[in-house]
Amino acid sequence: MTAAPTPAREATRLSELSPQQWKSGAAAWLGWMFDGLELHLYTLVAAPLVIQLLATTAADPQVKEKSAFIQGAFLAGWALGGAFFGRIGDLLGRSRALSLTVLTYAICTGLCAFAQTWWQLMIFRFIAAVGIGGEWAVGASLLSETWPKAWRPWMAAVLQTGVNIGVLGGAVFVGLLMTYMPPGSERWVFLIGVIPAFLVFYIRRHVPEPEAWAKAEAAVGHRNPGARELFRGEVLSTTLRITTVCALGLSAWWLYLFWQTQHLRKILAEAHTPAAEVTGLVSAAFFAFNFASVIGNFGGGWLAKRFGNRPAIVVMFIGLAASMFVAFIVPRGFSELAWLWLPIGGFFGGVFGLFTMYLPPLFPVLLRTTGAGFCYNIGRLAAAVASVTFGWLAPVNDFRTALLWSSALAAAAAIASLFLPKDA
Repeated sequence: MTAAPTPAREATRLSELSPQQWKSGAAAWLGWMFDGLELHLYTLVAAPLVIQLLATTAADPQVKEKSAFIQGAFLAGWALGGAFFGRIGDLLGRSRALSLTVLTYAICTGLCAFAQTWWQLMIFRFIAAVGIGGEWAVGASLLSETWPKAWRPWMAAVLQTGVNIGVLGGAVFVGLLMTYMPPGSERWVFLIGVIPAFLVFYIRRHVPEPEAWAKAEAAVGHRNPGARELFRGEVLSTTLRITTVCALGLSAWWLYLFWQTQHLRKILAEAHTPAAEVTGLVSAAFFAFNFASVIGNFGGGWLAKRFGNRPAIVVMFIGLAASMFVAFIVPRGFSELAWLWLPIGGFFGGVFGLFTMYLPPLFPVLLRTTGAGFCYNIGRLAAAVASVTFGWLAPVNDFRTALLWSSALAAAAAIASLFLPKDA
């Protein structure tokens, strides 16, 4: 009788990682960094750009309404992109799909600079979001299949930090650029979004398909299971539980990210801050918020390493809900919000980094990017609906009320997280 082969020992030190692991890690991290950059270019210049496209003033209710439509379309595109490119990742492979996602969001972000109407901007942001949403699902599965299992909590933190660094880079770039450019030139910041297109050449040349995916596809004779398998058998329960948590959590988070920037602009305007200084101050506040998020990524990773992903997710969502509630339950000034309460909320936003390495292994190999992409990103459809709904229902310029109510969604996400599957 032939003895079964001994499984290869997983690396325990950086020096033991293979070239393939380093290359896949670099590709995923760079993809996520550019994700972060392109995610928040719009949030930093939304108000002045929409005002320019509508040829109106900040007091016009259409500004808030159209800004909400554009943000909603972006989140809807992100959700559809996660499902679409997630499926592509299971059918064509992780490396090929990753290249397509990066190319999609790079080109369409650049096109935002040439939008002549608010609805053209909405279309370009929608298509760019399709690529961004797909990159998350494909990149997460790529790393879960190539890097050591024991490293997953720290890998998730490092990957999510790539997003934060991209966001911080965008904040610094916009702040500096707007200092030297005249009012009305906000649209040109989108041209920096073309840079990630060059990453595609690196991915296609240096990042091979994971062995786990290649073996699984060969085992079924290249007849991959259909997406409907997410809603059958034992996988159905996993799909429903994860989708519920993501829908609640991401709705809360995106309302928080988008409306806090507008709220800070409103506070500064009421304090008669010179218009030339507003974008710089908001960018600095966003920098502090995302720096705290970087620390939160590793805080969440430490909790996951010690107690497991499910308990860590519950604790982080509780912290997020509490910090949002306290921040907006009473009116607060710019300094108190920007340098204290928003960074606390940013720290607990590290919860979303945990999903990166937690979700893909919960699904079979040939449903991995499909499942992770669908469950995580479909939550953004709920976030899109929430963005538009709050844009309609909240009184004009009353962002604090919208932000306060969004803390209830984070609390609901904490409760739903109690029923998440255990780590795979």
